[in-house]
This record gives sequence, C-alpha cells and structure tokens, in this order.
Amino acid sequence: MHNICRPYTQEEVFYLDTNSESNLDTRGVPIMGLTSEEVRKRIDNGQTNHTDISTQKTVGQIVKSNLLTYFNLIFLILTVLLCIVGSFRNLTFLPVIIGNTVIGIFQELRAKKTLDKMSMLNAPHSIVVRDGEQQKIQSEELVKDDIIILSAGNQICADATVLSGSISVNEALLTGESDEIKKKSGDRLMSGSFVVSGQCYAKLDKVGNESYISQLTAQAKAMGDGEQSEMIRYINKLVKWVGIIIIPVGIILFCQAYIMNGETFKKSVVSMVAAVLGMIPEGLYLLTTVALALSTIRLAKKQVLLHDMKSIETLARVDVLCVDKTGTITEPGMQVTELVISGRCGDAEMDKRAFAHLLADYSAVIEDNNATMEAIRSYVAKNEIEKGSRTLLKTQPFTSANKYSKVSFVEGDYMLGAPEFIMKDRYEEISEEIEEYQSKGYRVLLMAESGVSYIENNDDKDADDSKNINGENSIGSIRPLGGISPIGYIVLSNPIRENAESTFTYFKEQGVAIKVISGDNPATVSEVAKRAGIDGAENYVDASTLASEKDITEAVDKYTVFGRVTPKQKQLIVRALQKQKHTVAMTGDGVNDILAMKDADCSIAMASGSEAAAQAAQTVLLDSDFGRMPYVVFEGRQVVNNIQRSASLFLVKNIFSLLMAIFSAIFAITYPLEPSQISLISMFTIGLPGFLLALEPNRNRIEGNFMVNVMLKALPAGLTDVLSVGALVICGQVFNLPSEDIATAGTMLLAVVGFMIIIKISHPFNKMKYGVLLINIVGLLFCGLFLGRLFAIESISNICFLLMVVFAFAAESMFRYLTLFVEKLSSFFGDEKNRRKIRRKIRKYNIFK
Repeated sequence: MHNICRPYTQEEVFYLDTNSESNLDTRGVPIMGLTSEEVRKRIDNGQTNHTDISTQKTVGQIVKSNLLTYFNLIFLILTVLLCIVGSFRNLTFLPVIIGNTVIGIFQELRAKKTLDKMSMLNAPHSIVVRDGEQQKIQSEELVKDDIIILSAGNQICADATVLSGSISVNEALLTGESDEIKKKSGDRLMSGSFVVSGQCYAKLDKVGNESYISQLTAQAKAMGDGEQSEMIRYINKLVKWVGIIIIPVGIILFCQAYIMNGETFKKSVVSMVAAVLGMIPEGLYLLTTVALALSTIRLAKKQVLLHDMKSIETLARVDVLCVDKTGTITEPGMQVTELVISGRCGDAEMDKRAFAHLLADYSAVIEDNNATMEAIRSYVAKNEIEKGSRTLLKTQPFTSANKYSKVSFVEGDYMLGAPEFIMKDRYEEISEEIEEYQSKGYRVLLMAESGVSYIENNDDKDADDSKNINGENSIGSIRPLGGISPIGYIVLSNPIRENAESTFTYFKEQGVAIKVISGDNPATVSEVAKRAGIDGAENYVDASTLASEKDITEAVDKYTVFGRVTPKQKQLIVRALQKQKHTVAMTGDGVNDILAMKDADCSIAMASGSEAAAQAAQTVLLDSDFGRMPYVVFEGRQVVNNIQRSASLFLVKNIFSLLMAIFSAIFAITYPLEPSQISLISMFTIGLPGFLLALEPNRNRIEGNFMVNVMLKALPAGLTDVLSVGALVICGQVFNLPSEDIATAGTMLLAVVGFMIIIKISHPFNKMKYGVLLINIVGLLFCGLFLGRLFAIESISNICFLLMVVFAFAAESMFRYLTLFVEKLSSFFGDEKNRRKIRRKIRKYNIFK
C-alpha cells in the first residue's frame, strides 16, 4: 500500500488505503468517493469541470457586427441607387468604405485571439477517488462532489474543501504575494492556487464555469463594448447625429430636385447621394485606425505590445499613474544587505556569526520559495555560511495573514517576518532600531525567538502520531515559557532602476500624479519612492488602517504612498481616483492585479510577471522596463494631436455638405456637386494630407476637448466653403451657366479653400509639410487634367472661370476673418471669469426655463 505522505508523480495510479486514518473524513468515515452512477447523474446535469468561457463575441458575430452597421446599410442603398441610374463613376467612395470594414473586423479578431489564448488554469490531469479506487483522469472530466488527491506541484483545478490531510498552497490569486498558506481539514481551496507542499484529500464544491478561477477568467476576457477613448467617443457621437440627419435631408433634396426643379431621376439621385456622402465622415474612422495601427508598429519595435490600440490615447491623457515598488521603481530582484543584532536580544552569546548560522538553519528547513527567502538563501550560499546542528521539530510557512513564518527546533522556536506583525503591541520596543534602516529605504525582517520550548512525551499514542500527513515530526507538547524575544534583523534592498528618477521626473513635468501601491512597509516604500524622485513620496499611509471605502477615498487625496495594500484595496484605490474624475493607469504583473487593471482606464503589465496579467492588459512592456513609459506617452500624444488636427479637415467637408444641403433646400436649387467630385476633393484636401500630417512627430501635451478643438479649426473653412460655393451657384444661375460648369468651378473653389486650411493647420512649416502640400496640389492637378471624366471635371466657360477666380480671392479674405472671429469667440468663452458671468445670467434670467 502507498502512504499518502509520499509525493507522487503524475504518471502514477494510486490505490486507497482504507485502513489509514489519513484516509478518513472529519466524521471518521473512509473516503470512498462518488460511485459511477453518481458521476453519470452529475454529467447528465452538466455539473462537470468543463469550462466554455471565451470572449463574448464569436468570429461570426464580429464579422456580422462590422458588416451590418447602420452606415454600411446607407452606403449599400446609395450604391444600389447609383447602379440603378448607371452612374458608376460616382462609386469612387467604395474603397474607403471597404477599407473601414475590413480593418474593423481585423482589429476585433486580433483582440479576440489574444483574449482566447488567455489561460489561468493549467492542470490537465487529476487523481480522483471513485468507487473506492484512485484514478488519473482529465481535469475537465471531474464532476461536482468528486474527491481528489492534491500533492506538491499540483494546481487546484476547481474550488474545493479539504477533507483529510494538510497542504501549503500559494494563493497569489487572492493575496498578490507568493505566500504559502497552510490548509487543513475543513479549509477552503480556491481554484488556480498551487500546492507547495504536503498532500490531502479534497472535495470539489464549485466546478466548471462556477469556480473562482473561471469567473476571474470570464471578467478578464470580457470584450467591453464601451469606448475608453475620448477621441473615438466623440467621433461616434458625431456619426450618430449625422446618421439621424442624413435620412430626412436626403429625402428632401431628392424630392426638391425631382419634383420641384424638374430634374431627371438620374440627376436627382446623383445630387442627393453627393450631399449625403459629404455629410458622412467615412474617412475619419480609417484615418484613426491606420494612425493607431502605425503607432502600434512603432511601439512594437520599442518592445511595447498593445492589445488595445485605443489605449495609446488613454495613456496619453492619464493624469494619475498607479505603480508598484518592486519591478517598477526597483529592480525585481532582492538582496540581503546586512545582518544586525537587536539591542533587545537577550542571548549574550548571539553575535553576527551565530545569527548567520541560525539563519542558515532556518532557511534550509523552511518551505517558503518567495523572493525574500530566495534572497536569504542566496546570501547564505554566497557567504558560504554553514548550517548548525539544530534538530527540526516542525515548520509553519509564511502566510499573508500573519506576515511571518515559523520554525521549531528542539533548541528553540523561531519566527521570521514583518517586525510589527511578530512583535504586535510590543513593536515600539524595537521601532527605533528598525526605522533607522527603513528611513534609508531598506526592507527589514525580524528574527525572533517565540519563548516556547518542547518537552519530549513518551506516551505511545503520541508516538504513533509523531508524523502528520505532511511527514512533519511532532514529538513533543508545547509549554509556554514567555513572550517574543527579538534576536536580529535581516536588512534587504531592491536596487533602484537606473532610469527610474528620469522617468518619474518626466511624469511630474507633464502633470501626472504618481501613486505608489505596495504590500511592503509604507515607511520603506516611501523612502524608496523618495530616492526615485517621486513627488510627495513623504506622504504615506498604512493601508491596513483604512477600514472602509470612505477611508480610501479620503486617503487618495492626502497620500502618495500606500503600504500594506491588499488586492481588494488596490481595486478600491483605482475606483476612488476615477470617482474624482481622474484618468487612471494601473501597472501590474500578477493575476491578482487583473480586476484592478480592468477597472483602470489603461492597464500596463510587465512581461516578466503573470502570463494572464500580460494577456489581460492593454499595454505590455515586453522587456519589463518601466522606462519605456515616456516613449509610449510620446506616441499617444503624436497620435491624438495629429488625428485631432487632421480630423478638422474631415469636418470641413461635413459642415459644408450639411450647410450646402440646407442652403439648397431653402433656395430651391439642386445640390450642385456630384459624388465623384466630393471624392476628388476628399482625397487631396482631406484624406491624403490628413494621413501624411498624422505621421509627423508631435509631443505637445493634449489640451482641451477633442470635439471642441476640431470644431474650432473646421468651422471657419466650412463656412467659407458654403458661402463661396453658394454665391457661385447663385451667380451661375443669374448668368444661365450650365450646371456642369458650376459643378466643376465649385469643385475647384472647394480645393482652393481646402488648401487654405491645410496651410493654416500646418504652421509652423517644415520640409515635410511643404512636401505634403506640394504632393496634394500635383495630385489634384493630375486627376483634373488626365482623369477628368472619372471625377466629372469638365472644361468651363471663360465667364465661369472668371467667377471662380473672383470667389477664390474673396474666400481667402472670408476664411481669414472668420478664423479671427472664431478664435476671439473661443478666447472669450475659454476664460473662466466670462463663463461664470454667463452662468450667473442664465440663472438670473432663467433662460432655459
């Protein structure tokens, strides 16, 4: 028979020893597991450990949602109408529409693929007890109430309760720290945790999609429909309002041209389609997507991976950045700097040498494998410190609840961990000694003797119980001898990253507040933050004193450094900052960070951390170098500022088309332009220059509201377009000029105003901007001269040409004065004093009542 205390390999098949007390549940009944019939019933009821959690949208749904949109329906109707009337040359808008749809599908499929690959659970096989026998089966074949055997190295595949035995588990999912937590009979086990040592029988309580790890995965994989990007949000609002307007406007223009003006069916359809196309910002989506995609490629070359392209803009707008100490401010590794004997040590023979030997004994037997213990073992090995001759009785691994570990030797009982947790209400006795090192940014652990000893008990029953389920010796009973006696301190440090100070100085200059969130002692974290140049690092708080959400909300205003933070508090801190209208970025490297990262406006993960955190984050630093962050911000600013500038070009066309449609309806004239002419102007005065200008380096801070900024730049040109073209149409009717001549002259007039606004938004000029302007002028002339039939460009009469020249000169003056007027108006309303006066008048006269 096998003894369950022995560690098993995954390839073995075990047989239950029903005579062993370790195989009895809490009632003393032998553990037999489910019967085959009970398993079959649970499978029929769907109570298996199979999970079907994936992203919310299937591939078909993604394709469908991008194809079957409101505007694609509008474009389809317009395309059909143009085909019916045989105006095929006016289908030049289709490539942009197809490009928008294809890119949208590609980006969503890319995001889905990344999220679907996310895996937090990797336990392919399990040892289960069924019909009194142990079997090795696929973890997905487990059912609710199954009894499984867990041993060192296993990942817990479903939520369970320990029936018999005891294990130590790593619950990084819950604590955010690689702590080892002891679990005994009756304790709960959370799926996703790892067994570090020991063995036990456990009964599955929640399986499949109901388990903790599955619910966490579902939240991490959720493909939100909400937009985090202010820019995309405003573009969507613009598109929404345009979508409401174009239907009635289109119907009015068609009826007016066909019924009132007596135009042919073809002419009426073509003019209506031209007006509707001009009002739809179809190229703006394409510009935004391509600009973000190019930025993503540039960042990838700098070892920065973007899972969500819109996070570039969000990060560029961030005004609060939440960071951890380890791995962000400091290097991820930890090292022992010094061993110090406590002034309160009561052992006269204890010196640094004896302390080092005690530490060697302790580190050799304790089961902890966290970063702190690895640093201690490395120190012992590096200094070739030999172990002593102490005899082990039992060990108690580190837990996040106690913040210390414990080892019992025959010679004494020792504790190692956070000083304030070991000393409790006697911490003041040693606080001055510790603060001396904490004030310099070191992390300090206390080694103390707990004041208990062991008296050997020769009772036969106790001898039989001398080994527990973990194979631990338990040969005596404990007799208290007194309180905790400090022995000495282990002083540890994390080296500050070389580029940390320059990185945080940059964020300070950019008005981005830093919040340091750590599980370490707040005084230590504060000192490290000071050395890294973080502004306000002297303001720190122990998060264990923050008992409620109200306390956290008040604390985020007062403090920069938060120590002893739990994962739940981390999430609450992010939410509290967001409630205060901050745009929050959150860095993380563990599975426990995922939900807080999901709540943040932008999430950044270090590739050296958890794979699940890296897959759930919007931004991943592939080389785990936080110094890359300024470059990411630069990229975000370049994208947002340049798209904001280029978007004003697109909006000029929309303003002109809307106002020209209203002008046509009021004066009972047929809309003067054709769709192909709108496409020509869009190509060389909007689309191509917009794309080229979006590539220009631009590191200016993002200021103001996206839509307000765009409207202020576009409004003067849009008004100039409609006034000059409207006047040209009226004069053309007075002189009885052919509609084709007026349409061609109007197209050229729109081109002139288009180049005016390109010159306006391109200041100050450089070689690149001169090149952009020249390329588009040459391109327009080429298409007008050699592709005239495709774009409905006809030769015009002398009088029509003369009118075009006159209105072109008039348009220059009109554009200049309208620009000055809008700038003055913007300056007036932008002044806070003036805004307060206006608000007072509104309240005084009840203007909106």
